[in-house]
Parts: sequence; structure tokens; C-alpha cells
Amino acid sequence: MNSPNVIEMSDRAREVFRLVVESYLDNGAPVGSRTLSKFTGLNLSPASIRNVMQDLEEAGLLAAPHTSAGRMPTEVGLRLFVDGMMQAAEPSAEERAEIERRSANAGPIEEAISSVTATLSGLSACAGIVLVPKHEPVLRQLGFVPLSRGQAMAVLVGQDGTVENRVVELPEGVTSSTLVEIGNYVSERLAGLTLAEAEARLAAEIGLGRAAIDHAARELIARGLAVWSGDGARPVLIVRGQANLIDESAAADLERVRLLLDELEGKQEIARLLENARSASAARIFIGSENKLFALSGSSVIAAPYRGGDGRVLGVVGVIGPTRLNYARIVPMVDFTAQTLSRLMT
Repeated sequence: MNSPNVIEMSDRAREVFRLVVESYLDNGAPVGSRTLSKFTGLNLSPASIRNVMQDLEEAGLLAAPHTSAGRMPTEVGLRLFVDGMMQAAEPSAEERAEIERRSANAGPIEEAISSVTATLSGLSACAGIVLVPKHEPVLRQLGFVPLSRGQAMAVLVGQDGTVENRVVELPEGVTSSTLVEIGNYVSERLAGLTLAEAEARLAAEIGLGRAAIDHAARELIARGLAVWSGDGARPVLIVRGQANLIDESAAADLERVRLLLDELEGKQEIARLLENARSASAARIFIGSENKLFALSGSSVIAAPYRGGDGRVLGVVGVIGPTRLNYARIVPMVDFTAQTLSRLMT
């Protein structure tokens, strides 16, 4: 049977469904007909409520974890509630002030992003996650230290003083004089450029026959630049507040928490999931098995993009937690955090 949308539900079914979902999101426990009958304004007997809950279960919106238990929303039911019934609550003045304060007092931009994400984690009682665009270094020097006959250590020095090392394979014909030649060429022709700019200039000069270095030197420089360009294309994922996932309610579901913590170790997979939120205009919500990564642990992800001064998306910030998140409170909080990071990046 196809699940109804909110408009197709009767007023009575809509109200019972809303109360079941809100009760579950509040305490994580199934709710029974007798409990619902005590809600002020419902004006339905336990028997009538049971009939409505049975209809909602047959529609795929509610489920009973075991025979004698009450009902709880399915993932389909949660999606219907979030998209069609949820009344979002804006972050409080105190919450907004705390997020903004951490963004203003954290020093370098990477530290500020990490600090704001940690604050979001604390306020939401979830794990905070953020994709940070990796800063592309500006080249000062590029040198190679021989390790063996076929390998060398490529040493890149950025204009900001950062030093990074990578092992690269040496092309045929490279000699000690070739390595000296490379250092001189980079200092004269490529210093002060980003990696992408350096690659483009090297290719252009080779094409015009202006690169005053031999073929082996050109190939080795290209290999060295390509290593860092590939790294720079991948954003960095920061996860904060994993301990928030282990609360009192988690004690009854330790296997789910264990699975979630295991899933958080797969940072590349999480980064790919967050990439799906880059094109969104506001927070996106992924509930349970809607994303394969967190299907086993039954977890939800709420994520929103943040932008630079030119409007280009720079990264994504969000939270990971159980499917019984307080979506009405956390979705606007994630949106506000993304807006704060956008202001920070301008």
C-alpha cells in the first residue's frame, strides 16, 4: 500500500500521527493508545486511537517494535513528518550568540570552522561534521631529494612557510644535475604561483618551447606538482563531538551506537555523502536508510552548504545523530551555522 501524503490524511489520523512522532522524538520510546488518549484535546478513546494507529501502520507510517509495544514512526513516517508537518523552531538568542562568539574568537579560519562545528555539536547533542576546502598552497620552492635509484622525496615549500613531503617515482635520465636544474627553474619561473597556475605555466612553456630544462626535468616537475594538486582537490572532513552519541538512551541500543561510531571512521564515505548537500539552498536531511552509509546504524544526517563572498559553495556543515533527532530544532540550527560560516568566509 502506498503511503498517503499529509493532505490525504484525515484530521484525526494526522493528529494521532503527529502525537506519536513528537512523543517518539522526545523520548525515543514507542507510544501506546492509552498514553495518547490522555493528551488534552485529542478527544478519542483508546480503542479509536488503536484503530487509527492500525491504519497508519498499514500505510507504512508507524511500526510496532514488538507485539505488546506501542507504535513508533518508520523512516517513511519520519520523512512525511519532516517534509509536511514539522514546525521549525529558530535557534534561541543564546544559541545564536554562542555560535557567533565561537566563530569570532577562534583565530585562523580553519580553527574557527572547527570551533563552530564543535559548538554545533554541543548545542545539538550530535556529532558535528564539516567539509573544509583544502587551502591550495602558493609555491616558493620545489626540490627533490634522492632516496634510491628510482625514487625521490619531493619537498614543497609554500609562501606561508609550510613544508610538505611526498615520495615520487623518478623518470629515466634524472641525474644530480637535473635536480639542481629543477630547483633553479622553479625559483625563477614558478615561484609565487598556486599549484594549478604552476602546472598551467609549465605546460604553456613546454608547448611554446620556452622551458629551458630537459625532458626528464620537465616530467619530474610535472609529477611533483600533480601530487599536491590531487591532494588539494579533496576537501578535509572534520568530525567533532562523537561522545555526544553515547548518551543515556544509547545504553539500550549499544549495537547501533557501535555501528555508528564505526561508520564515522569512514571519512571519505561521509565526505561523499555531504557532497550531496552542496547544491541545496538550505539544510538537507538524510534519514536512516535513505543513505547507504548510515543504513545499518539507523542514523540521520542534517547538512547545509556554506559559501564564500562570491556565492560559490566552499563546504558543508552538519550533524549526525539517531533518527529520533529533534529535527524542528536542529534543522534551523544547522542552517544558522552554515550562514555564520558563510559570513566568516567573506
